[in-house]
Formats: sequence, structure tokens, C-alpha cells
Amino acid sequence: MNFLAHIYLSGTNDFIKIGNFMADSIHGKRYLEYSGDLQKGILLHRYIDTFTDAHPIYRKSKHRLHEKYGHYAGVIMDIVYDHFLSKNWSSYFNENLEVYCDKFYSLMQKNYDILTPKTQNLLPYMIDQNWLVKYASLEGLEIILFQMDYRTKHRVNMQEAIVEVKIFYTELETEFTLFFQELQLHCQQKLQELA
Repeated sequence: MNFLAHIYLSGTNDFIKIGNFMADSIHGKRYLEYSGDLQKGILLHRYIDTFTDAHPIYRKSKHRLHEKYGHYAGVIMDIVYDHFLSKNWSSYFNENLEVYCDKFYSLMQKNYDILTPKTQNLLPYMIDQNWLVKYASLEGLEIILFQMDYRTKHRVNMQEAIVEVKIFYTELETEFTLFFQELQLHCQQKLQELA
């Protein structure tokens, strides 16, 4: 799962959201350096990644891209799954996506000092390009894939995956919907465990 899903699955606690959002840049036991709810967010992020990577539905989706994109098939599919969450946002949350994302950006800016340096560097680009909302359209998805490809020094031309996404669009959306129902339930349980 990519940024939007991680934020959404964090629930309503702001510091769990922040911890979850910046968790990719916190390795090993370094999460222990953070306060309670930030720690919970980091651990939730790791749980989501582990659950996702091992899930047969997600692996089926990712497999469609594996031959051409190798290791980056997972990166691409995380972004594609965020596209489906963004596109179908009103099915999951009763607040407008743009409003939700603006609130999240404000939260991050307000707590800028506690973010990791990597997250601090990423945030202005994310806000300027409005990545979380841009996911919702195929055109926006293609732009995000291009930007991710740039960040990985054009190793596999990720933006070309839009071709496969369009070919398998219905199947991928169905797989996302089934997978995400399960993931939501597991995350709710994980948040209760972490409480």
C-alpha cells in the first residue's frame, strides 16, 4: 500500500498517522526513539507492509507486472492500489478526499519538526503536486508513476505500467476491493492491540 492507504488505515489519531507516514525512513529498532503514538504508527506501517506483501490477492495483482518490472512491480502496485482507494474514496470515508488530504497536509506542516529528514524533504513535493488527490485519475496515476520512476533514476520506466493497468483495470480493481476489505479489518485489530 502507498501513502493514502497508510494514512487512512491509521484511523483518527494524528500521531499514529504521522508515524505511519514517515515509517519507511525509520529502520530496525530506531522506532523506539519515538513517543508512544508515533511508535504505534511506525509499527502499524510495518504490519500493513508485511500483511500486504504476503497476501495472495495482492501477489496476484503484482504478478501481472513482475516479468517486465521485476522488484519494482510491488512499488507500482502499491501506487495502483492507492489509485483505487482514491478513485472510490466515498465508499470508504464520508469526508471529501480533497478536504481530507488538505487536513493531512496541514497536520504534517504543523508537526514538521518531528518528521524524519527524508519525510521533510518529500513533503513539499507531495503538497505542491497534491499526490494524494492526483492518484484518483488515470492521468494522475501516470504522472505519479513517472515521478516515482524519476526518483529511482529511470531504472524500469514505471510510467509504462499504465498500459498494463489499463489492460487489467477491471481485474485489478476487483482484487483491490476484496483485499482492502480484509486489510481494513486486520488494521482495526492491530490498532486495538497497539492501544
